[in-house]
Amino acid sequence: MRRPLVVGLALVAVAAVATPGSAAPEDRHGFGRAALTQFASLPAETFVPASEPSGAALGTAPVNGIALPFADQPVQGFSGVLRNLDGTFDVLSDNGYGQKANSADFALRIHRIGPDFGSGQVDVLGGFNLTDPDKLVPFPLTRPDRVLTGADFDVESMVRSADGTLWLGDEFGPYLLHFSRAGKLLAAPVPLPGVRAPENPEGSPDLPSSKGFEGMTLSPDGRTLNALLEGVVAGDPAGGLRLNEFDVTKGQYTGKRWIYQLDSPDNAIGDATVVDSDRLLVIERDGGQGDTAKTKKVYLADKRDRDHDGKLDKTLVADLLDLANPRHVGGFGDTFRFPFQTIEDIVILDDHTLAVLNDNNFPFSSGRTPGKPDNNEFITVRLGKDLHADPRVLLRR
Repeated sequence: MRRPLVVGLALVAVAAVATPGSAAPEDRHGFGRAALTQFASLPAETFVPASEPSGAALGTAPVNGIALPFADQPVQGFSGVLRNLDGTFDVLSDNGYGQKANSADFALRIHRIGPDFGSGQVDVLGGFNLTDPDKLVPFPLTRPDRVLTGADFDVESMVRSADGTLWLGDEFGPYLLHFSRAGKLLAAPVPLPGVRAPENPEGSPDLPSSKGFEGMTLSPDGRTLNALLEGVVAGDPAGGLRLNEFDVTKGQYTGKRWIYQLDSPDNAIGDATVVDSDRLLVIERDGGQGDTAKTKKVYLADKRDRDHDGKLDKTLVADLLDLANPRHVGGFGDTFRFPFQTIEDIVILDDHTLAVLNDNNFPFSSGRTPGKPDNNEFITVRLGKDLHADPRVLLRR
């Protein structure tokens, strides 16, 4: 087994000079040009060993040269990431094949991966399925054994509490889902009051399909979640996404809400991660891939709304289509592009370094090479300035 490279070693020094909740004022002109520092990838055709057949609803015509259906379940694309003490990462596979109707034979799963930046490879070290053995989900599930599938939920975001339990954000409800560290559902799904997606069994949708909780953060003190919708609720301004606060202890929404304004109503968010009690990093993207990709950015969003426009203040942190690469990391040229349709994973490694991963939508996306399915790429990005993040976030696993 390849030993994963441990990243984020500058934490102790940062913690010594920062104070909890401190935040330096952002430069409104951004952080300057970010740089690619490490690259590794997991081959698109990676499957869970000895798993069940999957993809039966996709037909039999090849997609990007990949034969369908599959004899085993694909590891697939990643829509959430957490780092561990040993340099490995836990990643969340989303609902399978993009729709409720075609993902009933895809078991929702969290994988443990280890990037080896020396070899440029990513190892899959294990994982577990998400289950509901205690029958907490109030509507019928796809499988009688109550292993959750992509026809039950579309999980897109993930945080880990201090006790090791996991909170996942779903798009079909949208729901918040609380799981044990082994993937067992601990409580009934928590709906967002007044908001329903078309997949919600209670009906009367006011949110577009699969546009629920795409990004979610956990406050530095572990008391609240901030869950960010990917879509606009009916009646809200175009491109204005709701960021909702949830009290973890009380198990209910607090009623506090902010607006993240997209650069264009045609854009979407891909993921979010906490910086401190006021700030979070958000991936904003367009729907293009390859040469058609125009917007793949990381913004620092501030809830304090210093310009008083009723929206989160946004500062550009990294343009993922224009990363400096003077050392030609990964065999790429002076400028590195991360040109994928869906980029759905971001985590802070230290005060000036991020890890970013794509969701390869296997077998559909082909942003790196036309006609070939995308790999799951894992990159680290050095920012032009320090984030001045809360040290509790930098030390969190």
